[in-house]
Amino acid sequence: MNDDSGDIVLACRGLVKTYRSGSDTIRVLRGADLALRRGEILAIVGPSGVGKSTLLHILGALDRPDEGSVIVEGVDVFSRGDGDVTRLRNLRFGFVFQFHHLLPELTALENVMMPCLISGLDICQSTERARRMLVDETGLLGRLDHRPRELSGGEQQRVAVARALVMRPAVVLADEPSGNLDPESSQALQRLLWDLRDRHCQSFVLVTHNMELAARADRALKLFDGALEEIKI
Repeated sequence: MNDDSGDIVLACRGLVKTYRSGSDTIRVLRGADLALRRGEILAIVGPSGVGKSTLLHILGALDRPDEGSVIVEGVDVFSRGDGDVTRLRNLRFGFVFQFHHLLPELTALENVMMPCLISGLDICQSTERARRMLVDETGLLGRLDHRPRELSGGEQQRVAVARALVMRPAVVLADEPSGNLDPESSQALQRLLWDLRDRHCQSFVLVTHNMELAARADRALKLFDGALEEIKI
């Protein structure tokens, strides 16, 4: 990992997010701050319902905060218009979710091609990028033409990781990436993520209840009462 504290790829400052439920006001985030270095794996832990997924969605520009800022590679995300935010999200962030969210009618190769096509790459470029990711990075040679239902849970998650990385994002945001996997597949996923970090200096933010996974991270933050604090696991 690059330990240069000045090499910050993602930061948030003073994030506030409030929801209304009937007459009640629920303040999920109360000034959350974090900084992620290039090549760092950061785990975020905390009780269910505390707002970890909300935080991840704001970090990845899937949702807007009520207050505060998110900076990715020096760009203040929410100072931009909606169109620019969408483009930043597509180019700078990759997402991995617990339930994969692969399109069932598409093959593994076609699923991984989607971010490339959305970004404006042509079919040939998109196919080549997706093929390299699936074969060279995630070891899925022989599965390119399989649809999600024809893949194991671990293989589906590898396809999801390939899709998240195909546009070479600044940060990959993963929400319970091992939560739906058996122990063997979970271990394989952990090895893959750390290998990608080591070979490509890829930065990850992992929201997880898996304390073994959190303990392997370079740092762990706990979200509690709307704020983040660094902890030892």
